[in-house]
Amino acid sequence: MLQIKVPTVGESISEVTLSRWNKNTGDYVEMDELLCELESDKATFELNAEAAGILTTKGNEGDTLKIGDVIAEIDTDAVKPFSDDTKKVKSPESKSKDKPKEAIKNPEILKSDLKETKKSYATGTPSVAAGKILAEKGIDAGSIVGSGKDGRITKGDALKAELKVTLNESKTRNERIVKMTSLRKTVSKRLVAAKNETAMLTTFNEVDMKPIMDLRTQYKTQFKDAFGVNLGFMSFFTKSVCVALQQFPAVNAYLSGEEIIYHDFCDISIAVSAPKGLVVPVIRNAESLSMAEIEAEIMRLATKARDNKLSLEEMSGGTFTITNGGIFGSMLSTPIINPPQSAILGMHNIVERAVVINGQVVVRPIMYVALSYDHRIIDGKESVGFLIKVKECLENPALLLTQGNDPNKILLGLP
Repeated sequence: MLQIKVPTVGESISEVTLSRWNKNTGDYVEMDELLCELESDKATFELNAEAAGILTTKGNEGDTLKIGDVIAEIDTDAVKPFSDDTKKVKSPESKSKDKPKEAIKNPEILKSDLKETKKSYATGTPSVAAGKILAEKGIDAGSIVGSGKDGRITKGDALKAELKVTLNESKTRNERIVKMTSLRKTVSKRLVAAKNETAMLTTFNEVDMKPIMDLRTQYKTQFKDAFGVNLGFMSFFTKSVCVALQQFPAVNAYLSGEEIIYHDFCDISIAVSAPKGLVVPVIRNAESLSMAEIEAEIMRLATKARDNKLSLEEMSGGTFTITNGGIFGSMLSTPIINPPQSAILGMHNIVERAVVINGQVVVRPIMYVALSYDHRIIDGKESVGFLIKVKECLENPALLLTQGNDPNKILLGLP
């Protein structure tokens, strides 16, 4: 009997949650066949069969297991069950086909069956219109007594049943108790710790998105043809953040005890909403990547997040985080820092607003942006300066080619 144990999935992980069984006790499994999914406080992992045989499971979905616990056993001596397709049992339909032959010998049988069919055909059968209403509401036709001819369910009967269901649904007071997943528990602890253990403040600004939107409109087809990925807003924000981080290094630093750790690289964490909670995969050395490389990496990481396939390495580290609440319609928010990082940038939805430009009131697509930061490391001057630099780069994308410096000054040789 081969024991399957919970494997080591990371240095700091001591327990996992059994999130789903893909096989049941008594099933014959093949070598490397998927047995179950395990969820740690950081990611989801698949556990495969180490040999072929009959499976015996040792845990239930939702159980918390320690690393090294026996989660299943496989009887490797068991013989694979033989499936005999030659033995076929007559289905009810095939049995019913024998009735006409019997009825030839005994006409009374056929006669009585026809009488019964004629009598019960309409009873409980909805009309076309009624059937559509019942199907849309998920109402079982068998629960309704038809008022039509021979008991047929009419449209009026269906509408009454729909009204009854709607009234019952509006009065529901059901409650559900769902155990928190390991990932959700860890996210909760980290968010509370960030609020309690940092001197967190938030500064705001607004960005005129018209230059970027015009640029995307002009080049999006050519960009997709050239690189195979869409030109999104996130690559512009990532590049702008990298420029600002290099000019304001404190925003890209960690606090470690009484020491500050500065980074000369930009590992940008991108907050992604996954099926089991918020995850933050990391784009490594984003400052050295092109727009197309950033878009490709975002697409790769977001796809793995949606499929719960992110590895611990892909979510570890990160020196700064970008989160986009705008995809859910958020107008403004105060994002919470992702420890041990010192700051996080929140993007929001783009709304046409009346703004004053050169003394004239014009309509422009405006996005509010928010920078939450740890005041223990980052002063107000640095936080405001950082956000203004991000705003400048977004409103004048040409600055991204000159690391945020004015290209006209560079041309003229001015400091």
